[in-house]
Amino acid sequence: MIPSRSTVLKDDTTADTTDDRTTVPRRARRMSAVAAAGALLAAAMTAPAAATPVTAPSAAPATAPATPSATPSATTSAASGSPLDHGALRQSLDAVHEAGMYGIYSAVRDGVHGWKGASGVADVRTRRPVRPDMRHRVGSITKTFTAVAVLQQVERGAVELDAPVNRYLPGLLPGARGDKVTVRMLLNHTSHIADYIAGAFPSLVQGSAASLDEHRFRTLRPRELAELGLAAPPTGEPGATPGSYSNTNYIIAGMLLEKVTGTPAERHITRHVIDRAGLRHTSFPRTPRISGPHSKAYESMYGLIDPPRDYSVYDMSWGGTAGALVSTMDDLNRFYRALLRGRLLGPAQLAEMQQTVPVGVGGFAIDYGLGLYALDLPCGRFWGHDGGVWGMGTQSLASADGGRQLSFGFNLMKYQRVDEDGRLEPHPADAAMGNHLLAGLCGPGAARTAQAPVTPLPADRMLSIKR
Repeated sequence: MIPSRSTVLKDDTTADTTDDRTTVPRRARRMSAVAAAGALLAAAMTAPAAATPVTAPSAAPATAPATPSATPSATTSAASGSPLDHGALRQSLDAVHEAGMYGIYSAVRDGVHGWKGASGVADVRTRRPVRPDMRHRVGSITKTFTAVAVLQQVERGAVELDAPVNRYLPGLLPGARGDKVTVRMLLNHTSHIADYIAGAFPSLVQGSAASLDEHRFRTLRPRELAELGLAAPPTGEPGATPGSYSNTNYIIAGMLLEKVTGTPAERHITRHVIDRAGLRHTSFPRTPRISGPHSKAYESMYGLIDPPRDYSVYDMSWGGTAGALVSTMDDLNRFYRALLRGRLLGPAQLAEMQQTVPVGVGGFAIDYGLGLYALDLPCGRFWGHDGGVWGMGTQSLASADGGRQLSFGFNLMKYQRVDEDGRLEPHPADAAMGNHLLAGLCGPGAARTAQAPVTPLPADRMLSIKR
């Protein structure tokens, strides 16, 4: 899944005269494209996948240096007669690694039957293999946990969904916005409060990854993050649709939760959501290191970081209640099963979660509810979320009854390249992950019969980026 070693920053003296535009050095043109990609990334970081399918290229996979041939580690817990096709799941997972992904791990369930597998490496230097039970930063999947905690307070009568945010956090939202933006607008991204990522990592909008390294051990408080988002121009009028995906919404939701409960938001979510769902390997990080067995986290930033750099040691306070959780694929399946089967919320609040509006992210629109979104596949509608942080991506989806589930995580992010016109080029691993998703949720024949391929996490990769 890694692009070739020829980085987009090379050929800095070669002029491109193949069209009628002014002759520009290739490096300058591509740096401009990468800067544009960074600007869009800043708006979409930890964002959910768009529901729009894309067609993957038919070209051969790009070379992935230091990546060994697939040596899958697969285990099954299914009894005889399982509805899961273990062979197809294993082959589709291996195909993701063979397409260039360093490492990927997955867990699939259908009722009492389950399958777990892993393919590839957790460390490209030592060639340590990935394992199905590895801890993993799950990014914006954190938003579902935060939304559940807020909705539990709605059930208790301590919070009203359609009350203004400033009722609970007086003075936080300035001017007229303070009376217009409601709790519901935070949770479904129709507040139109801008994202804070560009302010927290300013080099991204300049085509540089310097901020990622400079801020590796920086601690950011929720109020700092909220103020960065509130200081930027709003993306629209409060309540207007389509909404605009913003991590700032869920930082403010965490602040609201803390004010209402009198308990730090992460501790409250741990006690009332994580523990209540019976999750044993899910937690907010206390240090920059991931506790327990885990993979490295490789970030390519569309070729700007070449070779990809490991960000597995990182202060995740920049994600907070919007994207800092660590979990396992088994725990994610258990969480969404508990949610959709009514163990965490009553029927009224679960129905509120599933009332969707169109929300724009990365140039697409998705059907977003309150902390989760709907994805329509050939075999039905599925609910869940996905997330991406520096070096780690995750997808978790479940059928409406919580019966059929799939969660997978991978350890290389933004592996695609930006072409000379500033467009992100689809990569073969995009289609391979889509095929694995379909094999897990719909069965092995779904990829062949689907009208269009399904590509997970396309929000920050299938964008049309102009110079």
